Amino acid sequence: MNIRSLTRGDGVVIGAAVLLFIASFLDTYSSDSGGGDIPSAWDNLGLVMSLYIGGIIGAALIVAARALPQPLKVVGLDLGQVGVALTIFAAWTSFWTIIDPLGAFSDSFNGADIGAGAGLILGLIGALVLAAGAIATPLVPALKGALIPAPKPAAPQPYGAQPAGGYGYPGAQQAPFGGQPQPGQPYGAQPQPQQAQPPAPAPDFSPFWFAVPVARPLFAEDGSPTPIAELAPGTWYLAVEQRGPALVAQTQDGRRGVLQDTTGIQRG
Repeated sequence: MNIRSLTRGDGVVIGAAVLLFIASFLDTYSSDSGGGDIPSAWDNLGLVMSLYIGGIIGAALIVAARALPQPLKVVGLDLGQVGVALTIFAAWTSFWTIIDPLGAFSDSFNGADIGAGAGLILGLIGALVLAAGAIATPLVPALKGALIPAPKPAAPQPYGAQPAGGYGYPGAQQAPFGGQPQPGQPYGAQPQPQQAQPPAPAPDFSPFWFAVPVARPLFAEDGSPTPIAELAPGTWYLAVEQRGPALVAQTQDGRRGVLQDTTGIQRG
């Protein structure tokens, strides 16, 4: 799972699910008498499963669908779609429950003023925020941003450049004990022809780091239509070559492929 693929909207969904969990332990009803043992949602199996647990499960499915590298399906639906449906059902249940908290049991309290307690009120707020976050995340650009910002990458080394010479590095300037240092060869040795340097890339392109705004496929360099990897938002990748509007990108594990859709990428 790649947590860097989570968006700000997923953060809203996670926060609303935490609020639902806390609300499930609070009083479901409030009474003007102020006495008695007022139950929480855990004393009502139908309420806790449909409103609180249903909403939390929906949030977990949405987050899991975003973090998994490949989408999973349940009865032909994407995992995220099932999660969104559960959050809408939780908000629907919460709305009608807070309007009539007691339902058919209202006559059992002999005219006592019974209303919605803190558990139902916070549950309604959490369920509405949860459903709104689940629905609005794919639609609102501000919610599509990465939840965990990617760290800024180090400046890439120019293509074809050699590391700086140091002690023991081949080609570094070293001299034997008591001798005079000679550039690039032992003392007294005949000069050797310099090795040909690899050709530099085209002057109009330099490797750079970039991140994608949404998940995008990376195709093989031979033109195969099957993706070899998926670039996830919140992760930096190295562009090593440009082919028209496409980029040849390298992943963290060393795989190279062609990113055909480069719209909206963020350069490091």
